[in-house]
Amino acid sequence: MSISITVNGETRRTSSPTIAALAEELELDPAKVAVERNGEIVPRSTLGEAALAEGDMLEIVHFVGGGQDAGDESDDSWSVAGRTFRSRLIVGTGKYKDFEQNAAAVEASGAEIVTVAVRRVNVSDPKAPMLTDHIDPKKITYLPNTAGCFTAEEAIRTLRLAREAGGWDLVKLEVLGEARTLYPDMRETLRATETLASEGFHPMVYCVDDPIAAKQLEDAGAVAVMPLGAPIGSGLGIQNRVTIRLIVEGANVPVLVDAGVGTASDAAVGMELGCDGILMNTAIAEAKDPIRMARAMKLAVEGGREAYLAGRMATRKYADPSSPLAGLI
Repeated sequence: MSISITVNGETRRTSSPTIAALAEELELDPAKVAVERNGEIVPRSTLGEAALAEGDMLEIVHFVGGGQDAGDESDDSWSVAGRTFRSRLIVGTGKYKDFEQNAAAVEASGAEIVTVAVRRVNVSDPKAPMLTDHIDPKKITYLPNTAGCFTAEEAIRTLRLAREAGGWDLVKLEVLGEARTLYPDMRETLRATETLASEGFHPMVYCVDDPIAAKQLEDAGAVAVMPLGAPIGSGLGIQNRVTIRLIVEGANVPVLVDAGVGTASDAAVGMELGCDGILMNTAIAEAKDPIRMARAMKLAVEGGREAYLAGRMATRKYADPSSPLAGLI
């Protein structure tokens, strides 16, 4: 006997007795998706026993495109939530022309972390390529994000599904205030941070470039704060170096510039301010040559970090000759 259910917003009839059977009917790999039924996540281990009923509303999602030897002096790794990385560049997975270009850019960048969006599975074409087919989550750390979420509830729901889909608890939280500027809504962001931290998530949090807000997020359970350099996708570069520096000086968790980087010099500036890393997407994906730009960003982040560790010269009001004046002919 067939029943009527809703899958990813579309009504369909099925004779499948369980969610696992429905996944088989849709030719989906359960290992690559997460399922929510009537607002509640269904653990993957129970899909075979989860009986379908008339009127069930299902959401089936997956990830889509939306950063030396121990003891070596050259080892300048950083850590977040107990995980250690060598690359200080995190890259996004949106806006590329295809997954192949995306994967090539990630490799060129040297990034060990990529941000991924959580989106509905296309049940009408279950064999369509997925990001996981091109960027192996066993080799590159996936950082599920909440891009496109405008309330704490939306963001929390998205990350609960992400954890079910891939088991990840290290996540990127962003709760936007409006579509025009894509600035974060800090009240909703703080509320979502507290909830996620209480549920065992380790949220890396996109925020305004405000040292007070950054400290509040840290106190709420953020494992990293990610102040914007400029509006998302603008390419304007870091607009307020003073507040970024204040955030770095006051933080006890990693600080990463997130949003606004347009070119390699912007990335270098962020690192010279003492940030632990830089997150970018559009600057690479929309470059005329994304692969080459990915390499440039890798070098810029490394160069900026070296300059920060070296300690820059003092600034002066007047000239100071490089050559000694004594002994002039």
